[in-house]
Amino acid sequence: MTPVELSRTVLHAVRRAVDEGELSVTVPERAVVTPPGPGGCGDYATNVALQLAAAAGQPPQRVAEILRARLLDEQRFTDVVVTGPGFLNFSLRGTASADLVEEVLRRGPRYGHATTGFSGNAVLLSCPAEVRAVVIADVVSRVLRSQGHYVRVECEGRPIPEWQTGLGADPTTREPRTPGTYARAADTHARTPDTNARTPDTHARIAPVPAPADPLPLGRDAARWALLLPAAHDRPRIPGDHLVQRESNPLFRVRYAHARTRALLRNAADLGFHPEPGPVSEADALIALLGDHPRVLAATATHHTPDRLARHLLAVADAAMPLLPAVLPLGEEKPSAAHRARLALAEAAGTVLAGGLSLLGIDAPDHL
Repeated sequence: MTPVELSRTVLHAVRRAVDEGELSVTVPERAVVTPPGPGGCGDYATNVALQLAAAAGQPPQRVAEILRARLLDEQRFTDVVVTGPGFLNFSLRGTASADLVEEVLRRGPRYGHATTGFSGNAVLLSCPAEVRAVVIADVVSRVLRSQGHYVRVECEGRPIPEWQTGLGADPTTREPRTPGTYARAADTHARTPDTNARTPDTHARIAPVPAPADPLPLGRDAARWALLLPAAHDRPRIPGDHLVQRESNPLFRVRYAHARTRALLRNAADLGFHPEPGPVSEADALIALLGDHPRVLAATATHHTPDRLARHLLAVADAAMPLLPAVLPLGEEKPSAAHRARLALAEAAGTVLAGGLSLLGIDAPDHL
């Protein structure tokens, strides 16, 4: 069961409770499902009972117990536990990781993207003519488009041409136009449908702490990472250690983890076996992070925080590395179902890393 499927299952339980007269609330459009926080347990948790408590006129724990009684009927749960003030915690059966990996591999680099096409808001982003602001606005526009929004980026001044040629950031310069209209900027990252004009639903200004030095000497990938990893209110560091090939460099860890997953797929093919999703019990942290990827993309789009996505990719890379040495059989050992399942999970991790780096405008090489 994937986080999206789990969210639907929770909402179905809410709907049943409403239909049976135990809750008098409006069924929400979605239930947020995340890995359990401190004090939680199991594979996933939701705070939907806390959201509904005020409208239901009942304590959150009572709402949670009402929902728990219905969720226990779901065969894909081994247990549903109420913790804290009313969090519902789910323990999934062994096929949960296989379902998640299968979804990631089916959707590829677009895992976590909107599945309904461009059906969101028209968003106008503006930024000063400063290199970090331009790069962040570029990434925010990419992530917003991945979530189904129409986006236009406008620069308050003339960007330096090298920002486009060297960093791949090319905002549209603000020019006089008909007040209140919205026109789509050219975008090669997402397949946006042609539109003539549309009034923007929201306008956001991207104005982070400026870069203290010119990042262009770092090259496109390292420069973008240096500008994107710190939060917008933090000053980025533009030193040469973004280029070093060692574990102390976060960008190297992310790209190395991706390259290792690609190498494992090549090596496995040479040995005559291929990935096959299945239960992998020794990689709970990695599975939880992969399941959380759609939520991270949605939060990055909502809050205009590409640093959130960069940190998430780093966490995925760090969680994947302990799994990788156990993917291939050793010595005379024959490939087993466990090896195929680990290989599929490794491929899923590499897929998430590649898709996330693409949204950041950074290459994910197969060889490093």
